[in-house]
Amino acid sequence: MRILAVGDVTGESGLEFIRSNLKYLKQDENIDFCIVNGENAAVRNGITPKEYEVLIQCGADVVTLGNHTFDRGEIKKVLTNSDIIRPANYPEGTDGSGSTVISVGNKRIGIINLLGNVNSFRVDCPFKTADMEIEKLKDKCDMIFVDFHAEATSEKLALAFYLDGRVTGIFGTHTHVQTADERIMPRGTGYITDLGMTGVVNSVLGVDKDIIIERFRTSMPVKFQPAYGSSMMCGVIFETDDDTDKCKFVKRVRIE
Repeated sequence: MRILAVGDVTGESGLEFIRSNLKYLKQDENIDFCIVNGENAAVRNGITPKEYEVLIQCGADVVTLGNHTFDRGEIKKVLTNSDIIRPANYPEGTDGSGSTVISVGNKRIGIINLLGNVNSFRVDCPFKTADMEIEKLKDKCDMIFVDFHAEATSEKLALAFYLDGRVTGIFGTHTHVQTADERIMPRGTGYITDLGMTGVVNSVLGVDKDIIIERFRTSMPVKFQPAYGSSMMCGVIFETDDDTDKCKFVKRVRIE
C-alpha cells in the first residue's frame, strides 16, 4: 500500500491549494490512503467543520489535529466522527478521540495523534500515551501510523526510536518546515521529523512575512495576518509490504 501524509494545511491559501492539487497527487503516486493535518486550516489557526469537510471532500481519509484543536469551539460538533482525531494525550474526558481505525480494501489502518511536551503544551506524556494507544489498537488493525505534533526535533526522534518496530510509520508535524531526514528506522518503522506545511511559500509559517519581520525587529506585539501568494504542499509517502505490512520505502513530497 501507499500511504500519503500531508503537512499542516495553513489558512485559506493552503486549503485552496490542497483542494486543487491533492486528487492529482494521489492519482500520480497511486495513493491508497491519505492522512492530512488540518489544525491550522481555518484563518488565524484552528479548524471548523467547514474546513474539515473540505479536506475530506478533496481526498483526506483522516484529518489529524494538534495544539490548535480547540481554538474554534465549533469543531467539537464533528469530533465524534471516525475520520478526524485530536491528540490522544489531551486530558481524560476531552472531546473527541486520539486514534481511529479505517479499513481500506482488506487492510485496517490505525492512526494515532499525539502532542509533544517540550515547550509546555501541558498534556499527558506522549510516550506513555503512545503505549496505551498501541495496546488498544494492535489487535484491531494491520498497521499503525502516528502523527506526532511536536516542537522539538529531539522529542520527535526519541519517540520514533521508542516506537520503532511497533508502528509502521511515524511523522512529525507542527513546525511547518519540511525536514530532509526521511528514513526506515533500524527495526523497520518509516520516519520523518516533520512533513512541512501546505500553504504560501513566501511566508513565515503561513503568516505574512513583513508582519513577522516587524515582530522580530521591534519585539512589539503584532496582529498576525495570513500570507497570500504561490503555495506548496509538503508531505511524505510511506510504501508498505502487502505481506508483512512493514514500511519498505519513504519518499518526501513537495509540490508548488
